[in-house]
Amino acid sequence: MQIWALYWHIRELNSNPIAVSGIGAARFIPILVFALIGGLVADRYNRRKIIFFTQSTMALTALGLWLLTVLGVIQLWHIYLLTAVQAVAISFDGPARQSLIPNLVPGKDLPSAFSMNSIASDIGSIIGPALSGLVIAYMGQGNVYLINAVSFLAVIGALIMIGSVPQQVTLAPSSKRIDLSPIGEGIRFIIGHPVISSSMILDFFATFFSSANTLLPYVARDILHVGAVQYGWLSAAQSIGAIGAALIISQKNAIRKQGKILLGSVVIFGLATVAFGVSRAFGLTFLTLIVVGAADSVSTIIRNTIRQLQTPDHIRGRMTSINQIFFMGGPQLGEIESGAVAQAFGIPAAIITGGIGCVVAAVWIAGKFPQIREYNGDEPTLAGATAD
Repeated sequence: MQIWALYWHIRELNSNPIAVSGIGAARFIPILVFALIGGLVADRYNRRKIIFFTQSTMALTALGLWLLTVLGVIQLWHIYLLTAVQAVAISFDGPARQSLIPNLVPGKDLPSAFSMNSIASDIGSIIGPALSGLVIAYMGQGNVYLINAVSFLAVIGALIMIGSVPQQVTLAPSSKRIDLSPIGEGIRFIIGHPVISSSMILDFFATFFSSANTLLPYVARDILHVGAVQYGWLSAAQSIGAIGAALIISQKNAIRKQGKILLGSVVIFGLATVAFGVSRAFGLTFLTLIVVGAADSVSTIIRNTIRQLQTPDHIRGRMTSINQIFFMGGPQLGEIESGAVAQAFGIPAAIITGGIGCVVAAVWIAGKFPQIREYNGDEPTLAGATAD
C-alpha cells in the first residue's frame, strides 16, 4: 500500500517526472552504504532479532508519514528523508530475512519455499495497491500510511510465533566493534561462482532499464487520464501476474533448464515493458503489467533459489547483502534514470527504451556467461560441503 501511495503522493506534490528520481536516490544511497554491513550483521547475530528491530523501525517511518500528512505539512523532502530511513532498515532487514528462509526448510524444498514466500508477498501486493487507491480516494492519503504502520503488528506477531531458529554462526561477536574484513570473503565467494555473479548482474541491468513503476502515477493521470481507484488496480496488476506464475512454480518439484528459463523470463519482462510504454488504453496497460509481473516472478524465484541453494549458511547473509546492492540498486538507480529520461524525452520514451535495454542486457549476459545459460538446476555440492 505504502510504496504505491508514495508514488501517487509525489505526483500530487510535483507534476514533473524528475521528482521520482529523488525517491530512487533516497533508497539507493543508504543501501549502498549499509547493505554489506547488514549482511555481516546477519551472519554474526541472531537473524530473527534483527528483523524485530528493522520491522519496528519501518513501522515508525510509516507513522511519521501519516502524522506529517494529516497535519498538512508534508513536503517532498520529508518523503525522501523518511524513505531513506526506511532504506537503512531494509539494508539490515533484507539479508536477515532472506538468510532465515534456508534455516527454516531443507534445501530440496527451497524452490517451493521461495514460491510460497513470493505468493504471500504477491497477495499483499495485489490487495495493498488496490486498497491504496480506494483509501486515497475515499479516506485520504494519510490513512494509507496509518494502515501500513498498524499492519506491522502482524509481522511482529509472526516473528514471535516462529520461535527460536538455529543458524550456523562462524563469525562470533568477540567485541562490540564490527570487523569489516569478512565482507571480502563474501565478495570473493560471489566472484568465484559465475552462476551467482551473473544472476546478480542480470538482476541489476534488467531492473535498471525497466524501472518504470515510479512513472505509473504519471501514466495514469497524464496518459490514461484515470483517477486514484484505477491507479490502484494498475498498481496491483504486476502482482496479479506474479502470483499466478508463483502458484505454478510452487507445484513443480524439480525445475530443469533453470538458466534458460531465467534468461527467457527477463526477455519477456523487457518486451512486456515496451508494450506497456506503447499502450494508450487502460485495459491493454493492465494486461501488459500482468505479463511484466509474471515474468518478474519467474525470474525472482529462480534467482533466489540459485543463490540460496549454492551458498553455505555461514556466508549467506553476506551473499544476500551484496545481492541486495544489485537487486535494490538496479531499480532505485533505474528510477533516477527513468525520471530524468521522462523529463527530457517524455514518459513513453523512458518506458520503451528501458524495455529495449532490458532485452539487450539479457542477450549480453547469455553470451558473456555460458554458465548461467547452461545452468540446469542441479543439486548443489559446494554449498553443502562448505557448510559442513
